[in-house]
Amino acid sequence: ISDIIIEDGKPVDNLISEKQQRLLTESAYSSLKVDIPFLILSNVGLFYANKKPPLVPDVMLSLGVKCPEDWTQKKNRSYFTWNMGKSPDVVIEIVSNKIGNELGSKLSDYVTAGVGYYVVFDPFKLLSKEVLKVYQIKGLSYELKEDYLLEEINLGLTLWSGKFEGSFYEQWLRWCDSDGNILLTGDEKFELEKQ
Repeated sequence: ISDIIIEDGKPVDNLISEKQQRLLTESAYSSLKVDIPFLILSNVGLFYANKKPPLVPDVMLSLGVKCPEDWTQKKNRSYFTWNMGKSPDVVIEIVSNKIGNELGSKLSDYVTAGVGYYVVFDPFKLLSKEVLKVYQIKGLSYELKEDYLLEEINLGLTLWSGKFEGSFYEQWLRWCDSDGNILLTGDEKFELEKQ
């Protein structure tokens, strides 16, 4: 992999996207209760096939995968499916413009990569009238789900209105358990305990 470019240094494109990514990753690490290791990453290259360019989802979750320990090795600084042993369970794309192809080529790209759930969060309704679309892999394509439950991994997603890091927003995307209870951030857990 010595000739593969794994880091391009491109910045996140807007404040909402950046905060949304942190909300999803922070709450998962603070509150996701599973008996197996997991990785939740944002803006990390997903290499799924030899000599194909990586996909770079805004957020990806992979259960049963440990974070590599030796980050000095290039093979441990991106998500190479052949090193991790599997494709991510969930990828989330946060729509910030009309040119990202979230409802176009990325649908087939993530199927080819073997990702179980593909989520498109479109807070400004740039691509459709729906803010949230959840797709589940079925054979060689994705099927749009009617709900936001990710049954295969016993997790779900929900839209939430509230404050995160001092910023109030009407439509944050949040993880929830199968009963609809939101996974709390460390700060939210701390505030709850104080009360």
